[in-house]
Amino acid sequence: MGNLLYLIAVVLVILWAIGFLGYHAGGIIHVLLVIAIIAVLLRIIRGS
Repeated sequence: MGNLLYLIAVVLVILWAIGFLGYHAGGIIHVLLVIAIIAVLLRIIRGS
């Protein structure tokens, strides 16, 4: 399960970077970034 969270976080960061550099889609890009950061923090806190 920890690997899945990490994979989702990486995908979301990549999507955010593409969206940020390619076009401005409004607040959804920043929501994706926040979700990715939360997923990474959960992985760090759980110590996996």
